[in-house]
Amino acid sequence: MQFLVYIFLYPFLWCLSILPFRVLYLFSDVAYFISYYIFGYRKKTVRENLALALPHLSDKERLIIEKKSFRNMCDIFLEMIKTMSISEKEINKRYVFKNFEVYQELEKKQKSIALFCAHYASYEWAVSINYKATFQGYAIYKKINNAYFDKLVRDIRSKFKATLITTKETIPIIIENNKINKLGLYGFASDQSPKITSVFYWKSFMGIEVPIHTGAEMLAKRYNMNAIFLRTKRIKRGYYAATFEVLSENTSIVPDYELTDKFIELVEKQIYEAPEHYLWTHKRWKHRR
Repeated sequence: MQFLVYIFLYPFLWCLSILPFRVLYLFSDVAYFISYYIFGYRKKTVRENLALALPHLSDKERLIIEKKSFRNMCDIFLEMIKTMSISEKEINKRYVFKNFEVYQELEKKQKSIALFCAHYASYEWAVSINYKATFQGYAIYKKINNAYFDKLVRDIRSKFKATLITTKETIPIIIENNKINKLGLYGFASDQSPKITSVFYWKSFMGIEVPIHTGAEMLAKRYNMNAIFLRTKRIKRGYYAATFEVLSENTSIVPDYELTDKFIELVEKQIYEAPEHYLWTHKRWKHRR
């Protein structure tokens, strides 16, 4: 059944990917109308998240953010599909790294790099860093249950020369690379809620004490990687600017949870600046004190 769904949808997705951006965003507008007004996809979750994280705003202000966030979500999904056929020239025009020299200076240190980022703005296109980076890039993701769509997502993101690895594969691959002195760039999107059974650390995020992923920090410290944060800003529809901020160049001696604290604070700052570009559909605050 999974295979039948895949072979039915794949030609449609491919046809979407070759459309000009102006037409693609018409489909995004339709997807927004259907997901928000007809199906109400996770609308309750988004509304609850916004009320928890942005209580200082009025109901009207949060409603505006809610609708914009659904538009943003649909754009990101269609932009991911567009990746199936987008050229390197086009992606480099639409997703610009403003201070790439900051990243390059870390590569000169000849240590692997842990890149911290969030599900904010075009996190899908952030993997295009692999067109410019010298180190082998590894994008860490959660495996999709449908094996065929999991392969599709891997193929799409691999177009940017990134190697996708699941959360279960991450530690063994880092250990193996470390043994053979292979330098890597490891991308961690660590802003979502961890399994409650694997919680080590709680921290205030958007004013609410919640469990926090600490795996990126743990691995960065254990293997003394350089740590860097990637901030993405939406300039206009289909165009983004990314900037780097060094978290630490000597992670092995950084006090426990300091890297994680810095990361969470930077993500918060991003969200407060333009909350409509955050992925509010995840149940980020389902476990809270």
